[in-house]
Amino acid sequence: MRYRRLGKTGIYVSQLCLGTMTFGGKGFWEVIGRLSAKEAEVMIGTALDAGVNFLDTANVYAEGESEHFVGAALASLGRPRDQVVVATKVRLRMGPGPNQVGLSRAHIFSAIDASLKRLGLDHVDLYQIHGVDIDTPIEETVDALDALVRAGKVRYAGFCNLPAWIAMKALAHSDKHHLARFVSAQMYYSIAGRDIEREVVPLCEDQGLAVLPWSPLAGGLLSGKFDLEKPGPEGARRSTFDFPPVDLERAAVVLKAMRAVAAETGVSVARVALAWQLTRPFVTSVIIGAKTPEQLQDNLAAVDVQLSPEQIAELDEASALPSEYPGWMVERQNRDRHPPVPPVTT
Repeated sequence: MRYRRLGKTGIYVSQLCLGTMTFGGKGFWEVIGRLSAKEAEVMIGTALDAGVNFLDTANVYAEGESEHFVGAALASLGRPRDQVVVATKVRLRMGPGPNQVGLSRAHIFSAIDASLKRLGLDHVDLYQIHGVDIDTPIEETVDALDALVRAGKVRYAGFCNLPAWIAMKALAHSDKHHLARFVSAQMYYSIAGRDIEREVVPLCEDQGLAVLPWSPLAGGLLSGKFDLEKPGPEGARRSTFDFPPVDLERAAVVLKAMRAVAAETGVSVARVALAWQLTRPFVTSVIIGAKTPEQLQDNLAAVDVQLSPEQIAELDEASALPSEYPGWMVERQNRDRHPPVPPVTT
């Protein structure tokens, strides 16, 4: 396992992060996963033993059960607190009341206390806003996160699922008023969904933010078990919960290239998908999730897959984003002094 710096902070996180959306399975979340507390503890223990030091959860996962299971597992396993980076999130609805949702100062303050209680911790290392709240000024949200950092309940703040312009607005507010700024961007990114390369990745590279891809297997579509031509039991998860949205026509081309590389390297298609992400120079830590120990072990083994330059080029070409304006104009006007640079393997 290798470790990478979390943005401009002084802490390092493993290149793979264990996501915990499959823990609990309460309510709607059952379709994602329904691991018991004991099963969750085994998953966390396996990941930590493999060198993973980064765990990601959210208050909304399984209506709070995921956080509870993470906290219980850490207590049971007895790992030193300062050796595990724990991340959670706030934004989505946590009750029926009109203010039990969103990114207002009021909801953020109540949500962090509830999360810490479920986790059994006195602080979280990374507190992430889970998305956009169009009813709350981003300045109010940033002010609230800064207050939590100053109170010692949160070490660093990050965001998920924000458009680049809102993220930059938040960063500018932080810089102007000397507030804690976002250090990371947790965004959907997979070889079948490279959309963030247009605007979000350039923002993160410019501002020194860590990129933390979620759903690197596109909701299981890139696991290698799902046949786009013949949907069957393995595709039940996406049949019930078709998320994240994927262009199936483009995905079919990508899967064909991935299967060829998998055959050449003798590893699973899922491992190829994760290994490809680890070649992206802007990716800090890829968030993996699993329903079984076997899936987890296969995902963890992706760090040992060495893709050749030719294989990376093949996968890049198969998954390339279609050109859009103004991107094609920027590239066209700058190509004489800045020709495309091939990805660097890690």
